[in-house]
Amino acid sequence: MKRLKYYLYLTITVLVASCSKPAEPIEITPEVFHASVDKVMDIQIHDIFSPPVASRVFVYPNIAAYEILAQKTNEMESLAGQVNELTDIPKADESQNINLELAAIIAHMELSKSLIFSEEKMEVLQDSLYTDWQEKNEAEFNASKTYAFDVVKHIKQWMDKDNYSQTRTMPKFTVDTDDPSRWQPTPPSYMDGIEPHWNKIRTFVLDSAAQFKPARHPEFSLEKGTKFHDELMEVYEVSKEITAKGDDSEEIEIAQFWDCNPFVSVTRGHFMFATKKISPGAHWIGIVKIASRKSDANVAQTVNAYTKTSIAIADAFISCWDEKYRSNLIRPETLINQHLDPDWLPILQTPPFPEYTSGHSVVSGAASTTLTAIFGDNFQFDDDTEVPFGLPIRSFDSFNLAAQEAAVSRLYGGIHYRAAIDLGLTQGRNVGNLIVDRIKMKFE
Repeated sequence: MKRLKYYLYLTITVLVASCSKPAEPIEITPEVFHASVDKVMDIQIHDIFSPPVASRVFVYPNIAAYEILAQKTNEMESLAGQVNELTDIPKADESQNINLELAAIIAHMELSKSLIFSEEKMEVLQDSLYTDWQEKNEAEFNASKTYAFDVVKHIKQWMDKDNYSQTRTMPKFTVDTDDPSRWQPTPPSYMDGIEPHWNKIRTFVLDSAAQFKPARHPEFSLEKGTKFHDELMEVYEVSKEITAKGDDSEEIEIAQFWDCNPFVSVTRGHFMFATKKISPGAHWIGIVKIASRKSDANVAQTVNAYTKTSIAIADAFISCWDEKYRSNLIRPETLINQHLDPDWLPILQTPPFPEYTSGHSVVSGAASTTLTAIFGDNFQFDDDTEVPFGLPIRSFDSFNLAAQEAAVSRLYGGIHYRAAIDLGLTQGRNVGNLIVDRIKMKFE
């Protein structure tokens, strides 16, 4: 009987051993990073992040992933010492079974989860991936995850010193109703000015928020023949011309394609609700994905593109918001309603912050300059970023041409004067050129 039990035990042991899957290396593809970024973008829309805050949500996880991968290849150079106050991350223990690409994507998802509100939505993606990776190679997954968490802790300590928490408790922006040139809240929701203290956020590469302070906008004046009045009338007249062409005009299509306003409010009777859209920075992050796929970028090249572009976008918002609340310029909608046409509405809903300079223009200038350095000029691409929002694909022959269209869309939309567009684009390109010149990542 004992011998029978022994042989039965031995048989079961052999069968179990023969049925268990051997461990296999975990392969990470660029599509996993795209999926993580897409999930963050979806959650940002759901949680309604302001454009500046959205840029912060993108940049830190990208830097964490980049720094991990920088240990894997000599094509990548650490950002420590290149990005303000960033120090070396903990180094991976070569004696451990750490997959650096796996650790990078885990760090990206984990740090992203800490920056959003709807954490459970990120956990859905994490859980599905973690289960698959653990089944393939538990030892490799656990070692990589442990290392990723060490890096996340390091990046969080750096991130938490960027003054973001302090700006949460600073006073709201005070509207100056005595000066007719100063910004006033706009319909339909008349929201307070968002992020008036964003210039206090630690920059990434800029020496200061005011490093590329743009030239002053035309002097405020409602007298005919002055530069400012001419620009005001241009907004009004262009809007009327576009509207007369009908909803299918090219200018309206351009305005709607680059709207990217997370704060659009819709009124139905006594009810007001928000329609959710991506931010301007998120649109350009979507273009990074398009360019990376088209160029068949590998994991390292993909993370490089996301990281460098998100740094440019983050610094562009800091630069732009520094000027917005310094010049504190009134929006066209307010002046047109007060002095020209009380029933006039812009094609796009005016976002809740001062006019000068145009955020789209600054961010597009910075992102397009950075992407051109990475992928080259005359890079044709089909931009399908807005398809989920019911808008058709638009095609561009270069990133710079896309940026020019994004900038002029603000005039078509009736929400910016010409100076804010043109000088904002220059301001953004200055930021982008600084990023390209100072941040050495070796791929370009």
